[in-house]
Amino acid sequence: MFMRDQEQGTRTRSRPVEPQRGSRGRRPSPPGQRSSRRKTTNVRSERRERRPRREPGDPGVLRRILTHTVTIMSLVTVALVAAVIHFSPGGGEPPPAAGDMSANELVAMMTRSEMSPIEAAAVANAKKRAHEEQVRAERIAKEKAKRDAKIRAQQRARARASASAAALAKLDTSPARNKAIGKQMNALKGWARCWPSLETMWTRESGWNERADNPTSDAYGIPQSLPGSKMASAGSDWQTNAATQIAWGLGYIKARYGDPCKAWGFWQANHWY
Repeated sequence: MFMRDQEQGTRTRSRPVEPQRGSRGRRPSPPGQRSSRRKTTNVRSERRERRPRREPGDPGVLRRILTHTVTIMSLVTVALVAAVIHFSPGGGEPPPAAGDMSANELVAMMTRSEMSPIEAAAVANAKKRAHEEQVRAERIAKEKAKRDAKIRAQQRARARASASAAALAKLDTSPARNKAIGKQMNALKGWARCWPSLETMWTRESGWNERADNPTSDAYGIPQSLPGSKMASAGSDWQTNAATQIAWGLGYIKARYGDPCKAWGFWQANHWY
C-alpha cells in the first residue's frame, strides 16, 4: 500500500503542469513577456501625459473655430452690419458748430486758411475770368434773342404779305384788278400818299399788264424788271402773278429811291427808273 501510494505521488508530481488560461481563454504570458507589455502600456500612458492639453486659447483650437463654415458666415454678417452702420448717411458725430468751438480752435482754423498773395491773386484772376465769361455769355444770349425776334417778325410779315398776294392772285388779273392789288400793297408799305405817282409811273411802263414784254430791252412785267427773271426772287410764278411782280417792284423802289414819289420824280427827268 505504502509503495503504491508513493508511486502514485511520484506520478502526480512528475505530471507537467499545464498553464492556466485567462478569463478569456488565453494563456497567460510568460513573466518576461508580461513585463514587456507593462512597459509598452506605461510608455503609452507617459506619452498621453506628456501630450499638452489644448486650452481654449490654443491657436489650434482657434484655427478650428475660425475655419468652421458657420463661424465664417457669422463673422461676415457681423462685418457687413458694422460697415453699414459705420458708412450710413448721416452717421457719425456732426462737426462742431462755430459756437461750440473754443477761441484756440477758431484761431487754428483761421491759421490753416491763410494763403499767400500769389494764391489770392490766382483766385481773384479766376473769379474775374468767370465774371467776364458770364457777362459775355449774357450779352451773346441777348443779341441772339434780338436777332431771333427780328427774324420771326420778318417771317410773320412775309407770311402775311404772301397770304395777301396769294389771295389777290386768285382774283381777276385785268389791268384794273392789278391796279387794285398795287394800291393795296403800296398802302401796306406805308406809301399811300405816293399812290398817284406809282399808278402813273407803272401805267407808262407797262399799262399794269403782268405780261408786258419790251422787245427792245427784254424788260418784263408790271414794273418792267430787266431782265424779267430777277423777279424770281419774289416768287417762282413771276411770269404770270401780278402780286409777285408788284412785290418785287416795290422792293426795288424802296432800295433804289426810297418811295414811289421819288422814283416818279426820277422817271420824269429820265423816262426810266
